[in-house]
Amino acid sequence: MDIRNSVAVVTGANRGLGRHLAAGLLERGAAKVYAGARNPATVDLPGVQPLQLDITDPESVSAAAAAAGDATLLINNAGSSTGAGLLNGDFGDIRLEMETHFFGTLRTTRAFAPILAANGGGAVLNVLSVLSWIHFPASGGYSAAKAAEWSLTNSLRLELAPLDIVTTALHVGYMDTDMAAHVDAPKSDPAKIAAAALDGIEAKAWEVLGDDLSRQVKSALSAELDALYPQLS
Repeated sequence: MDIRNSVAVVTGANRGLGRHLAAGLLERGAAKVYAGARNPATVDLPGVQPLQLDITDPESVSAAAAAAGDATLLINNAGSSTGAGLLNGDFGDIRLEMETHFFGTLRTTRAFAPILAANGGGAVLNVLSVLSWIHFPASGGYSAAKAAEWSLTNSLRLELAPLDIVTTALHVGYMDTDMAAHVDAPKSDPAKIAAAALDGIEAKAWEVLGDDLSRQVKSALSAELDALYPQLS
């Protein structure tokens, strides 16, 4: 997809990776960038058009789609990270993870797919995670939701292709953003990850593996289970 002169909608664009994605779109010549946020007053990036968008709220998604009827590119970036484990985590937090990453992504894509198709086709980018593929107890709720979003992405990719909409999945580990501020581990520069993701959109890539960790984990998926989970040995 040619990002130049595209009209993009970025969910969760007020901070973190979403803000870098919106900035990168402007730098590459996008005609318009709708910066989605639950509170559009928190969008402080010059050049974008703030858009009230809470992907967990059906009415908000419908209103955003009505306001952004010229869209040709949808970036599903908005996320949550409650830290809920599956055995002992708060059930409400686990539901929030699934409502955000799975149902929210699905809801937003369903709202914008007819718009992208009517505007001649375009692209969808789903921001996934290395935790779509490898799962840990401390992030069980998040990991399960991201795995579901990966499945959703693979299915929707096939449904959207006849509409001339290419769906790209971004997998990445920890980034230096507010969401991962509590994590003591190597982190990627979100600006570089955003650039790689936009390169993938322009190349019509099915997947973008944003860091070495994502590449290593993907390569291990065909191995025995204890290659990913040595604690099971």
